[in-house]
Amino acid sequence: MATEKPAGLFAAAALSIALVSYLLFSHQTSAILPWRKAPRKCPRRKRKERRGLVEAIGNTPLIRINSLSDATGCEILGKAEFLNPGGSIKDRVAVKIIEEALESGALVEGGIVTEGSAGSTAISLATVAPAYGCKCHVVIPDDAAAEKAQIIEALGANVERVRPVSITHRDHFVNVARRRALEANKLAAKLGEASEIKDNGMSKDYSKGGFFADQFENLANFRAHYEGTGPEIWEQTEGNLDAFVAAAGTGGTVAGVSRYLKEKNPNVKCFLIDPPGSGLFNRVTRGVLYTKEEAEGRRLKNPFDTITEGIGINRLTKNFLMADLDGAYRGTDKEAVEMSRYLLKNDGLFIGSSSAMNCIGAVRAARALGPGHTIVTILCDSGIRHLSKFYNTQYLTDLGLAPNATALEFLDHP
Repeated sequence: MATEKPAGLFAAAALSIALVSYLLFSHQTSAILPWRKAPRKCPRRKRKERRGLVEAIGNTPLIRINSLSDATGCEILGKAEFLNPGGSIKDRVAVKIIEEALESGALVEGGIVTEGSAGSTAISLATVAPAYGCKCHVVIPDDAAAEKAQIIEALGANVERVRPVSITHRDHFVNVARRRALEANKLAAKLGEASEIKDNGMSKDYSKGGFFADQFENLANFRAHYEGTGPEIWEQTEGNLDAFVAAAGTGGTVAGVSRYLKEKNPNVKCFLIDPPGSGLFNRVTRGVLYTKEEAEGRRLKNPFDTITEGIGINRLTKNFLMADLDGAYRGTDKEAVEMSRYLLKNDGLFIGSSSAMNCIGAVRAARALGPGHTIVTILCDSGIRHLSKFYNTQYLTDLGLAPNATALEFLDHP
């Protein structure tokens, strides 16, 4: 028995030495290999509520457009809105319109959102509406790019095509969309709570009523950019920008962003770029909403004579009236086509027609301000929605708009 005691003491001592060695080695390893850190307890944080698809909208990157920046000596930055889930800047507007309508009670879950749109807003509403438990009915002019209507239908929205007419006509696509919302509300009132009643499916779809999104006059559009896009641009540039340029359709983007930036720094210059047939250039530069096509009686069937889609208008919307602008530039269809191909070739940017027009405006502003300035514009959507017209070689050739420039010489004559 006496011989076992030293053995037990020896075992205990060996264990103690091993434990001390392990602790010392662990400490030394942490110093030598800093990536091997001892685990530590983190305070429990309240988990942020996740909102599904809606969370992915906004906070898009602000990218340097290298070719235009190098050519002008300015930093020309594009807000990559084509990276939103629905593929365009209109995702922001769709979310804001639907959320405000739900909050006010003008729209209820299960209700139908109606809108008259040439494409992008319709796609965004059709994308976003299901995330809020709502349906979507879109009225679209039948001369819009065919792929836009196909996308809207694929997203599950009802698509109604109408012929292009003046906004003053009762059958203009916006006016038809407004009527469809009223019809849905009348039907809902008639049905009451009888949501299971069916007559060709219409009653069931409209039994919760309708809400007309009204992107042109609904100031939720303006607020989407005043509260979202504008602040993001300011933060991403750290307030170091000299100018902002964008075209206007509804006017929400140029109004919301310009007003926000001007409030942050009155020295930031904000400009409009206007396509052919639109009267906004003259409104900004001369105070009169006027376009020579109207004066000369050459107006065609379209609301404005341009191949660019979603921009240009001949009336003042509530959203546009919120804009704070220093001036305006004009762009042509030919310039837009050439710019899109130039950016694809030199930057790998596959952009839509309105984005191309915005980039024309950015170059005009850069040349006017001179080298060393920072100009921001919007890359609204990608070219994938413009294959049948804007990127259709035969279509452009028939209109005399086939691209042939090798550099930026197409912008040498503003």
